[in-house]
Amino acid sequence: MSIGNSPDGNFPEDERPFEDDRDAEQFLSIGRALKQARIEAGLSVDDVTNATRVRIAIVHAIEQDDFAPCGGDVYARGHIRTLARAVHLDPAPLLARYDAEHGGRPAPTPAAPLFEAERIRPERRGPNWTAAMVAAIVAVIGFVGFTVVKGSGGDEDGSKTQVAEGSKPTASKTASSAGPETTKPADPKPDPSESAIAAAPQDKVTVQVSAADGRSWISAKDHNGRMLFDGLLKQGESKTFQDNSKINLILGDAGAIQLYVNGKKIEDDFQPGAVERLTYTKGDPQVG
Repeated sequence: MSIGNSPDGNFPEDERPFEDDRDAEQFLSIGRALKQARIEAGLSVDDVTNATRVRIAIVHAIEQDDFAPCGGDVYARGHIRTLARAVHLDPAPLLARYDAEHGGRPAPTPAAPLFEAERIRPERRGPNWTAAMVAAIVAVIGFVGFTVVKGSGGDEDGSKTQVAEGSKPTASKTASSAGPETTKPADPKPDPSESAIAAAPQDKVTVQVSAADGRSWISAKDHNGRMLFDGLLKQGESKTFQDNSKINLILGDAGAIQLYVNGKKIEDDFQPGAVERLTYTKGDPQVG
């Protein structure tokens, strides 16, 4: 990969500065203006991508005046502004031209209609297995303690012998006689996701983002729009975000990311290189 001009002073065929042909065209298009400024700055597409975190495919598309991969007018305007600053152009004329060619400046779009898959659904409550398990364990401990105390004071003539020799059989007998109601919750081993659900606060939304299969740029905001994180997550790194009601995410390469929401793994089949914009609340993921 060459950066800037080649040693003999020539540009590659697709990287040569545009010839001035004012009779054929009064002004450059947005994409051509960005591309010409990049070439004049001696930058390659890789250089611009590394500096701006805008993916290579999107940079190529914008330089060809194809804004469809941006995902909408709001994101297209943001990419134009970012690329213009990277190649030392004033973004204002380019944005004005984009608005004129695409029906004016877009109004802010609510997050919920954009992402149908993450629309906040009516809350459905399933059985609270965590509370049931805790109640069962407390009942077993209380019953065992009551039996030991009662057995130690019941027979004065052989109390010492019964306590010294019979305390262990009494405890095992109590555990075996507790019946299905006390032993059933304790038998199965919870898998990691169930343990994580038990550990996650019930009155907050907790989102863990892990770069399991590669690096990815991520952005996270709370329900007030305050930025919690905006940067590159390297492979093997993870970030945890928490809010009272809602977490908004943007994943630059969703295929490299593994999500845990409120302690439960999200099984969505994100594609490598795909940009995903997600919203999670205290009720996610839904039970049932």
